[in-house]
Formats: sequence, C-alpha cells, structure tokens
Amino acid sequence: MINGGAGVAFVGSGSARVETELSNEMLSRVVDTSDEWISTRTGICHRHVANADESLTVLAAQAANNAIAAAKLTPEDIDLIILATSTPDDLFGTACQVQATIGATRAVAFDLTAACSGFVFGVVTAAQFIRTGTYQNVVVIGADLLSRWVDWQDRTTCVLFGDGAGAVVMQACDRDRLLGFEMHSDGTMNGCLNLAYTADSAPLTDGVSTQKGTFTAITMNGREVYRFAVSRVPEVLEKTLFHAGLAADDIDWLILHQANQRILDAVAKRLKLPKERVVSNMAQHGNTSAASIPIALDEWVRSDKIQPGDKIAMSGFGAGLTWGAALLEWGL
Repeated sequence: MINGGAGVAFVGSGSARVETELSNEMLSRVVDTSDEWISTRTGICHRHVANADESLTVLAAQAANNAIAAAKLTPEDIDLIILATSTPDDLFGTACQVQATIGATRAVAFDLTAACSGFVFGVVTAAQFIRTGTYQNVVVIGADLLSRWVDWQDRTTCVLFGDGAGAVVMQACDRDRLLGFEMHSDGTMNGCLNLAYTADSAPLTDGVSTQKGTFTAITMNGREVYRFAVSRVPEVLEKTLFHAGLAADDIDWLILHQANQRILDAVAKRLKLPKERVVSNMAQHGNTSAASIPIALDEWVRSDKIQPGDKIAMSGFGAGLTWGAALLEWGL
C-alpha cells in the first residue's frame, strides 16, 4: 500500500530501560515457577520492572531524545509525536507530557493504543502525515509499563512481561523507504488477551447510578494467542512483501514483536529465513508490548548490525486482536 506522495525515511533510533532487573530465579521466589520452566517455554530469562518513582513519561522521553540525537536533530525540529502505549500515566493521554518533557515546542502529540501492534501501527500512521506533506519530522515512540497491570500470582502471564521504551525518527525525503505495510484487526478474538475495566454500581441520587471501578490485571489465553500469531504473522509479512515486489530472501532483518521465542522460530521457519537474520532480545527484556520492536531495532542499530540500506521487515501482533507488518529500508 504505497501512494505517490512524499517519501519517508527512517533516520534515527533510541531506547530507554528501567534499571531494576527481575530474573527468572528472582521471580521463582514470588510464584510457583522456575528458570527452566520459563526459559524453555518462552525464551525469556530477565525483564525490567519500574518502581513506584518511575513513569512512562520519563522513559518515553528518554527514548525519544536518544532517537532525535541519533537523527542529528533537536526537539524543536520535531513536528509530530506519536506515543504507542497501553499503559499511559494519564488516561487522557501521555504524549503531551512527553512533548513538554523533551521541549518539542512545535510538535503536536497524541497517544495511539493498539497494544503490542502499537509501534507498527504508529509507524504507518506517521507515514501518512509525512506522505501528504503535513509534517516533516516525526517521532514514533513505543513505550509500556506492563508491570503495573500484572497479577504476580498468575504464572501464565507474570513471567512474560517487562517495561521499556523505544523510538524512531521518521523524516520526509525524496525516495520512499517505507516499502509496504499491512494492518488488520479481529475483534471477535478480543477475549484472548485483555486488560479490562471492571465497574461496580455507585448510587448517585434517586434513580441515578454511576459506575466506579478500575482496570484489572492482564489475562491471556496463551494457547489461542500462539495459534493466532504463528498463523497470521507469516501471512501478513508475505502480503507486505508481495505489495513491495520483494521476496523473503530480500529481507536483511526480521524484527517481530518479542512475545515468545517459539513464535519467532515458527515465523522464521515459515518464511525460510535463517536464524541469524531474526532479531531476538527477549531473553533480556521479556515482552515489553509496544516497546519491543523499537527497543530491538535500536539495539541492532547501535551495535552496527543494521546498516543504512538494510531492508527490515517488522511485525507486531497482540491484544485486540490486532496484527500488522511494515517493510522499510533503514537510513536516508
């Protein structure tokens, strides 16, 4: 899906993580599990969790600043900030707090919620503003503090999630480096993965009641989510490659949402991609939702594995249920 407007380039990446590390062994003191049980089923060994003094705003701002610096820009150069998150500091939105924190005085800012697909959806959304000539320099941030909403006694979910933030700077250019994309949703499967609001009736006056409640802990049908991912993710990547006129062998790097190593292995096998082209860092971070793809991207860029001109296929998938893919060429 490519139109004939201005081109999009990917010119900088950044990430940020909280310092507190929670290993599998440490987690086994909290819930009935073990390092062997977690690592063999998920590929996760460590995750990072925010303490009470840490905020999504600060973490997202750090990732954004690092990406802006890598792009050799200043915050005042930024026209738009899109924050993909499911765990805002404020339900009215956190992107504006990020805008103020980094001093991006010219930028409009808004939150986008699509769970673990959020970063990919954010990149596609940003591209439309650039292609129409509306904005020139856009920061897309994926950031989540899922530890806020984990039931630490539910070993089917608490072993998976961690906190973090990652970001990219997208810029208008003459040649389009967003080579293709696909986005999908299936609300009939919404019950497979939830962070749901639960309300109680609160009497207000005669004949009038309101509701008062809170969000409950994350619940997941792991088996159904796995089946969904190993089926839909290869399919959406193949469609994206087809639209771009490319084959799987043309991909230099595959960056999937870091949910489960078994999912990464299954998708790579379906696409016939060698293991060395598949980016995996979940052993150290766990599942950081919308942050997982940009964190992995930034780590590979900063370690000089990803070079300008490399073709990167990204795919996010998760609650909604939502899934999508984007195929891009890194750099100007």
